[in-house]
Amino acid sequence: MKRFFLLLALVLLSAAALAQPKLRSQWEGARVAFLGDSITDARQIGTTNDVYWHMLEDILGIKPYVYGISGHRMNQIIGQGERLEREHGQDVDAIIVFIGTNDFNGSVPIGEWYNVSYGKTIAANSRQPRAEVVRKQRELVFDDETFKGRTNTTLRWLKSHYPDKQIIFLTPIHRGYATFGESNIQPPENYANACGYFIDDYIQAIREIATVWAVPVIDLASISGLYPLEDAQAHYFRNPETDRLHPNTEGHVRMAWAMAYQLLGYPASFPK
Repeated sequence: MKRFFLLLALVLLSAAALAQPKLRSQWEGARVAFLGDSITDARQIGTTNDVYWHMLEDILGIKPYVYGISGHRMNQIIGQGERLEREHGQDVDAIIVFIGTNDFNGSVPIGEWYNVSYGKTIAANSRQPRAEVVRKQRELVFDDETFKGRTNTTLRWLKSHYPDKQIIFLTPIHRGYATFGESNIQPPENYANACGYFIDDYIQAIREIATVWAVPVIDLASISGLYPLEDAQAHYFRNPETDRLHPNTEGHVRMAWAMAYQLLGYPASFPK
C-alpha cells in the first residue's frame, strides 16, 4: 500500500511539473514591420532561400509585415514606411530596419550627423539668473547626399510618423565577393568603395544611430557569426563562388537566432 501511494505521489508530482506554464516571449503576437533591402525581401522565399523574419515567426511568434526591396538604400526606407502606413496605419507594434550594405556598394559618402556652429542662448550664471551667452551648438544634417544625412532624414520620418512604436535598426553584415552579371560585380569587403570607405564605416554609422536618435541597434555584423571571407563559412551563403553577399537558409537561421535573443531584451511595444 505504501508503495502504491508513493507511486501515486510521484505521478501527481510529474503531472504538476508538466503543467507548469512555459515562458512566453513579449514578442509573441507582436505585429512587426521589416524594412530593408534584398536580405529582407520576401521574394527570396520559394526562389532561393528562407528568410530571417519568416523564422522569427516560429521562434518568437511575431506577425511580420514585410516591405524590404532588393537594391534599396537608406533614402528609400521612407517609401517603404509610407506603404506600411497606407496599409496598416498605426496597427503595428515595432519596426525593424535592416539597411546600409547597398549604400556602401553605391559609394554614398558617409558625411556627418551634425553641422556645428556658434549661437546665442539663455543660461543662468553666478551673477544673474538669465544671461545671454554664446556657445557652440549643433544641428542635425538633413541632406540626401550623405549616408548620415539620409539616416537623419529617415529617422526623423520614422520618429514623427511612429512616435510611440518600438524602432530597431540592424547593422549590415560582413560582405564577400558577389557577381550578378558583367555590369554588377561587387568586390569583397577588404576593398573600399569608390569613395574610399569600407563597409565598417557604414556599420559604425548604424551603431551610432543608437545615441543620435535613441533607438536600439542590434549589431548583426558582430553577433551573427557570419564571415563570408572565410572559406569555411561559405556554406552560409548562396553560392561560394558567385554570391557571398546574400545568406542562404542556413545563414538566415543564424541571423534569426542571434536576433531573437537580442529582441528578448527589448519591449515589443510600449504601454500607453
